[in-house]
Amino acid sequence: MTEQSGWRFSDDRGRVSRAERTPARVLAYVQAGATLWDLGVRPHAVFGSGHDGAGIDPAKSGELPVDEVAYLGAGTTLDVDTLLRDAPDLVVAVSYGGGQVYGLDPDTAKHLEEQVPVVVMDVGQSRTLAGTSDRFAELARSLGAEELPRADEELEAARARLRAPASGGAVRVVALSPADPDQAYVARPAQWPELAALEELGVGLVDPPAGPGVNWHTAPWAEVAALAPHVLLTDVRVNAAPLESLRAQPEWAALLGAGTLVVPWNPEPLCSPHAHARFLSLVADALDSVREG
Repeated sequence: MTEQSGWRFSDDRGRVSRAERTPARVLAYVQAGATLWDLGVRPHAVFGSGHDGAGIDPAKSGELPVDEVAYLGAGTTLDVDTLLRDAPDLVVAVSYGGGQVYGLDPDTAKHLEEQVPVVVMDVGQSRTLAGTSDRFAELARSLGAEELPRADEELEAARARLRAPASGGAVRVVALSPADPDQAYVARPAQWPELAALEELGVGLVDPPAGPGVNWHTAPWAEVAALAPHVLLTDVRVNAAPLESLRAQPEWAALLGAGTLVVPWNPEPLCSPHAHARFLSLVADALDSVREG
C-alpha cells in the first residue's frame, strides 16, 4: 500500500487507521453500528457495554436489522477472541473523552487494536450532536456510503416543526433515568449533546439543583414531582428501571395523573440526521399536546 492508495481514516483520538482496501466487515459498538446503518453502512456485527445484557438493547439499536446483524455480547463477556470471532476488518468504537474506548476493558481494547484497525468516535460533550453526526457521516462516506440529502431535509423539517411549540420555553421538560421506585437520575441538560440541541431550538428543559453529580442529579421522586414537568424525557435503555416497576410509586402515579407526558429517551442517541429527526418529532408531538391541552 502506497501513501496515496488504500483506505485511511483519522479518528477522534487523532490516530490514523489504514487498510489496503475499504473495510467491508465492520464490527461496531451498538450505538455506532445503528448510526452507520442509518448512514448507509451495514455493520457485520455489534457489541454492547457493561450496561447492556445478553441481548441487544432495542433502545440503542434504532432501525438496525437485529435479526441479520450479529450481537457479540456486552461488557465483561467480551474478550479479544470473541470480538475477532467473525474476522472483522474494522472496529468502530465510541469514547466519552480522553480517547478511552467505551464498553470494553482497556486491556481488551489495547490487544484488539494490535490485530485490527480501531476507529474511536467521541460522542461526549466536547462536541455538539450535529458535530458528532458530521463525523459519523465522514466515516460512512469513507466506507463507501452515498450522501443522503433527504435525511438532512428530514432533520431540517423536524427542527422547524419543533421551534413553534418550543417557542418561549413555556412547556417544562425534564429528562431523567429511572433508578428505582425510590429515586431517579435527573439529567443536567448542558452535559448531554442531544438535550443541548433541544435547548437551542427553544425547548424549556429544567436544570436540576446544583450538586455533586456532573451529568445527573440524584433525586427522590417527590423532588422530581416538585419540578412540575409537563413532559418527561425518560431513559428507556435496559439498564434503567422499567416504567412498569414505577406504577405503585405515588409521585410517579401523581405525575401521570396530572397529565405529564412521557417521551422515550435514549441517552446514547444515534448520531444520524434520520434518528435525530425522529426524536425531535416525538418531542414536538408532546409539546403540541401540552399546548393544545
